[in-house]
Amino acid sequence: MAKNLSIAFVRRGYSPTGGAEAYLKRLAHGVTAAGHDAQLIATEDWPDHEWPFGSITRMRAGSAIGFANELKQIRAQLSCDVLFSLERVWSCDVYRAGDGVHRAWLLRRRKFELPLKQFVRAINRKHRDLLQLEESLLASHKAARVIVGSQMVKDEIGDLYRYPADKIDVVRNGLPLDKFRFEPERRKQAREDLNLKPDQIALLFAGSGWERKGLIFAIQAMALCKNRKLRLLVAGRGNEKFYKTRRLRFWRDEQVRFLGEVTDLACVYAAADIFILPTIYDPFSNACLEALACGLPVITTRSNGFSEIIEDGVHGSIIDHAGNLVGLRDAIRFWSDTSRRIAARAANVEHASHFDISKNVEQTLDILTRFAL
Repeated sequence: MAKNLSIAFVRRGYSPTGGAEAYLKRLAHGVTAAGHDAQLIATEDWPDHEWPFGSITRMRAGSAIGFANELKQIRAQLSCDVLFSLERVWSCDVYRAGDGVHRAWLLRRRKFELPLKQFVRAINRKHRDLLQLEESLLASHKAARVIVGSQMVKDEIGDLYRYPADKIDVVRNGLPLDKFRFEPERRKQAREDLNLKPDQIALLFAGSGWERKGLIFAIQAMALCKNRKLRLLVAGRGNEKFYKTRRLRFWRDEQVRFLGEVTDLACVYAAADIFILPTIYDPFSNACLEALACGLPVITTRSNGFSEIIEDGVHGSIIDHAGNLVGLRDAIRFWSDTSRRIAARAANVEHASHFDISKNVEQTLDILTRFAL
């Protein structure tokens, strides 16, 4: 009989709409349901009621380096079989690079920035600290094993840090599929709640970190379509004022709507027609997977690890890079056809069924169990 594990999960910070937090809670639910013990090492802002799976050890430091230093100090006192970090720290048993590779993100970002902004970012302590922690885990091999959500991230870790490929496992993200599915009876009410007319085509952009996820490219591509029936719904946290005052002058009416942070996106998926995430860098977007499960065609870029699991023109559209506005425009026009969206819906729902959270939990537990032996 397999040994019951005591797993210490590490995650700094908390957001009620954060994809990493949502994934961690889904994983912990599966781990405890399988009979294992789960504890959390987090900062003070993680609410007690959001972790019903076991004990919480709280770190006082808010910065990445401060958090990592505190964890290093208490590690010997932790009672666990596996220290499983979803955060960049100095060392751990298993590291899940769910946030991707920071060095790779900075390299991609440079292509879209002016030299002055690149210089300011280079001297920013936050980025230096994250790179230092990442180098400790990967270049110095202080993470005994690494889990990634996509081949893209695995390749980046190998190329940038020479971390051994045989110690990196690709485990795709997973969803509780019963919470994300196409429900035609919800669609009418959801569209009424969002004041969408029957003939309007709703594009949905969801996520925080709008610069990285490419909101400006979604707005500009929609403008190129010159289709007054298009509406862009933006869910998530970001600087609305920046986009409203500087980027939306070409709109005569409210074609872009900012919904703020939405704790239950299922209703917004029900109202939407197309999901768009022209991201500069995303290790594997959970929001794209949720949209796929709800039957929406997904427009994204090859810089999103999610793009590895879909077929271009079947489940959505894959654009070579975020700045390809013509490609994004053509993809929006392609999926603006109602018959195409209806044909894709069944294929998307069926394809998403292969990414239930139970499969992710099973694969992750297999890795953790082998490590603990």
